[in-house]
Amino acid sequence: MRETIKRGNGYAVMENGEAVAEITYQPLGSESLVIDHTFVSEALRGQKVGEELVRAVVDQARDEKKTVVPACSYAHALFKRHKEYHDIWRHEEE
Repeated sequence: MRETIKRGNGYAVMENGEAVAEITYQPLGSESLVIDHTFVSEALRGQKVGEELVRAVVDQARDEKKTVVPACSYAHALFKRHKEYHDIWRHEEE
């Protein structure tokens, strides 16, 4: 059975007691979350598991009235493709 759980500064997809996908974030001050890492096992790729994890962080940020900095390449690509994330996307100064 597969389940998604909150784990520290992130979320993990657990299967048979083992993390098979994960996303981590770090707080940026009191107003933002920085997504710094996503991982999805080969067996789960193509099943939108990574998208589910990004959505979990986005939902948390919205609940906490925070913005998100998608620092990892996967999260950044999703933010570019999904307009529904643009309201909480914090663009970092280059």
